[in-house]
Amino acid sequence: MSAINHQAKSFCSLAKSGRKSNYLSKLAWPLLLMSTTMSGTVQASSQDPYIAGFEVYAKENGSLTGSINAYVQDVNKTVRSVGYVGKEVSLPQPTKVMDGVYTVVGSLIWHNPSNFGLNNNLSWIEFEDGVFVFNAGPNPAVAHSFHQIIKRHTNKPVKWLAVENSQGHAYLGASYWYDVGVRNMYSHSQANSDFANGYQQIKASWARAVGQAITQDARDVSDKFTEFDDKLVINVGGGETVELLNFGPGHTPGSTLAYIPSRNLLFTGDVGYNKRSLAFFSYTNVGYWIDTFKAMKAAMPEDVVVVPGHGAPTDMATITRDTLGYMEYLTKEVQKKIDAGQKEEDMSSIDQSMYKDRPVFQQTHEHNTVHIYKELTGGDLGMSFE
Repeated sequence: MSAINHQAKSFCSLAKSGRKSNYLSKLAWPLLLMSTTMSGTVQASSQDPYIAGFEVYAKENGSLTGSINAYVQDVNKTVRSVGYVGKEVSLPQPTKVMDGVYTVVGSLIWHNPSNFGLNNNLSWIEFEDGVFVFNAGPNPAVAHSFHQIIKRHTNKPVKWLAVENSQGHAYLGASYWYDVGVRNMYSHSQANSDFANGYQQIKASWARAVGQAITQDARDVSDKFTEFDDKLVINVGGGETVELLNFGPGHTPGSTLAYIPSRNLLFTGDVGYNKRSLAFFSYTNVGYWIDTFKAMKAAMPEDVVVVPGHGAPTDMATITRDTLGYMEYLTKEVQKKIDAGQKEEDMSSIDQSMYKDRPVFQQTHEHNTVHIYKELTGGDLGMSFE
């Protein structure tokens, strides 16, 4: 046991000092192998397999339980004190939207191990009193790496965080931001409730798609969020405010948009897309989304600068064409088929060729017509956790 204690102390010392890049290969895995050899295979779970191995070993070796549990608690405490222990992952270079405003434009394809789950946009705004972050990231690894990008641009601390909706790529990185000291965290009330209720399934889904290693440290910190329903105004110093807005359901039942009047700048979240094909999930209501988009557009200046949920920064005309235009066209065409007495299997004949060059078109276009058909006819949309 003395050898284990020595390795344990070495690990904690390395983690606390910031020398963390190879700790798993040098310390964790040899000890995990020892524990699994003695106690059997550790089952896959949302827990760090390294910690899981020690906990199994402690249960089967009663005389060592106290020492091992103390070590496990020390490791967990160390990880939480820094938010994430591991290498910085490679993210796209930030795009400058305007002075003091940047966005990292995520991949326009599905979340997968090659993009670390970053297939939406992560943004930050620099204010007099600190930095406002929009979207937490899909896991602690991406959140940490995004934070390092911010710190290379400004020495101002991150003080505020808002998430666009209940989906994993907006929310699963939130525990990182809480661990590094961000206490002003905001979400629409419905989105926060949906994330909390679906947390286990959402995390498991993203871990399968992106990788267990970078997802396992994510925790549900939805209880730390300040919720709002329609509008919340946040004073961010220097006479500036951030308006958190909700115009209704659509892509997700709850969503958060952020508008900064002093900069005529709007973060639409997934209410607005630029170029990428829209994706409809079981919880998406296209009819509501159309109404929500129109309400958002009516409330904003025509020349507002837009950072959409997917795609590069743009203007209102572009996201109106790419988002509202697509939904209105498809809804109209599906309704024509329904009025003619056609069925679900007939929806695939709808011409969407004008959208074929959009990313993920092949993976979404047929499903999208069926989704609208079921929505208009009261069909079962199923259940999904994203």
